[in-house]
Amino acid sequence: MKKLSALLVVALIFGISSFAAAGAAEDYSSTINVFKDSPVPAKYFKTAYGYAVFPTIGKAGFVVGGSYGVGQVYRGGKVTGKSSVIEGSIGFQAGGKAFSEIIFFKDKRAYNEFISGNFEFDATAQAIVVTVGAEAQGGTTGVSAGASAGPKSDVQANPKYYKGTITFVHSMGGLMYELSIGGQKFTYEPL
Repeated sequence: MKKLSALLVVALIFGISSFAAAGAAEDYSSTINVFKDSPVPAKYFKTAYGYAVFPTIGKAGFVVGGSYGVGQVYRGGKVTGKSSVIEGSIGFQAGGKAFSEIIFFKDKRAYNEFISGNFEFDATAQAIVVTVGAEAQGGTTGVSAGASAGPKSDVQANPKYYKGTITFVHSMGGLMYELSIGGQKFTYEPL
């Protein structure tokens, strides 16, 4: 059963990532514009030291789950390197989804910590959802909840940096039920 679950997860992640990448073609500028068009994350482009953008992260699971995505890291509006994100989880979960993610770095220390090559979110990190609807999550990535009526509405959260980073997520589609334990880990490769 565990081998079947693991194979199913790998197939679902690959399928979701491939489908989403075919539709979005890893278009960094379009993804950045999605976040710039939302009033809450837009202000961080002006004040953050740098940021990492992941146009498509595919996530899937059936008891055992995982996610994967490839992104770019920026400082001063210029690409400084490539990054990948991977997450593993175990617990009650079924389905798959695709989403975009952006991580802002408040200062040079937070940026340098991320580009050290082996960055991961701790137990209290959280992500703010910038699409219509609401989402909640618990696990080693922290207990979080986010809600908005959409990027162009007046109903928005007032998030703050945590340990020099803040993360926003834009859902691209899919359906996943989840009550699991897991955490995101990032790699960095300079250009």
